[in-house]
Amino acid sequence: MDGYTLLGLKLAMGIIGLVLQINLMGKGNLAPTSAMDQVQNYVLGGIIGGVIYSDNIGVLQFSLVLVLWTLLVFTLRFIKNHNQFVKSLIDGKPVWVILNGKVQTAECMRNGIAAHDLMFKLRAAGIYEIKTVKRAVFEQNGQLSIIQYGDENLRYPLIIDGQLDEDILDVVGRDEEWVKAELAKQNLTVNQVYIGEYLNGQLVTHLYENK
Repeated sequence: MDGYTLLGLKLAMGIIGLVLQINLMGKGNLAPTSAMDQVQNYVLGGIIGGVIYSDNIGVLQFSLVLVLWTLLVFTLRFIKNHNQFVKSLIDGKPVWVILNGKVQTAECMRNGIAAHDLMFKLRAAGIYEIKTVKRAVFEQNGQLSIIQYGDENLRYPLIIDGQLDEDILDVVGRDEEWVKAELAKQNLTVNQVYIGEYLNGQLVTHLYENK
């Protein structure tokens, strides 16, 4: 097999592997919302780009690398979606940087958020006075989500992927016992809930279909 044929074959395999990962693992890769999505894209691109130009790595070795990387990503995603500690370890946690019109300086410093970056994101959202912000949170993907005073019908995600978010519990002034009581009224447990929203003092649940 000549060099150009091998190059074309490995390139085709790389594209197929990329398409399969996107289709098998969801569309999160197309618009990354977490550190894992970003890393997955970078590493897969690095594998494909680095291997296709190396004559020392054949088709079989390339196939094994793609399969091993896909299995690793599958395993990490499964564990992350079923364990809150692993999820926070891999993706990190949202950081509440403004509460009730006051900047949480200690949280910003602890997470390496510079004042310049915070103010830039606020201005980009059309906000020029911090005191008008009720809550602002840096998401895992680096975006800033902002809730201003006067916003009505605010929805707080208390339960995500069957896991209770304790940080949101603190924000809304509730505890785990309250959540269990609300779920008991609906004859539900936490692991049956795909998304659980706190809205106007009530827990609104969206369930897994097969749980």
